[in-house]
Amino acid sequence: MKVIYAGSFDPVTYGHLDIILRARKVFGEVIVAVLNNKKKTGFFTISERLALLEKALEGEENIEIDSFEGLLVDYANRKNIGTVVRGLRSNSDFENEYMVAMANKNYGTDLETVFLLTTQEHLFISSSLAREVAIFGGDTSLFVPEIVGKAMKEKVRER
Repeated sequence: MKVIYAGSFDPVTYGHLDIILRARKVFGEVIVAVLNNKKKTGFFTISERLALLEKALEGEENIEIDSFEGLLVDYANRKNIGTVVRGLRSNSDFENEYMVAMANKNYGTDLETVFLLTTQEHLFISSSLAREVAIFGGDTSLFVPEIVGKAMKEKVRER
């Protein structure tokens, strides 16, 4: 069974990678779908995020990297996939994700959402925290793979 794990991945973190690999273990195949939200200016461009995901997941089988614009329900419909995976770190994550899952379900689709709980070692990791640490010149190795950390430092130097 193939599922979608969608997000901004700006940048991809160890928490994201953990959810991707665990989702593949449970479902067999995962499409990692990077949302191209034209209303937001990201830290990395969409093409940079896709490249970093490819590098971070190099050698991993049954994982497809893709991007999309618009609604996740429409993307899932185009891909003919009926299940999305979301990672949960906290109660507030659950409240937000539950509302989105219910909206997706009631959008006239049969899109199911499966929640995977973040492992204890990744509870504190977020893309926004990783970006903040990088902007202030800190060590990003707790949050992101080395290849991503190097790209973050380069991006900060460019600004």
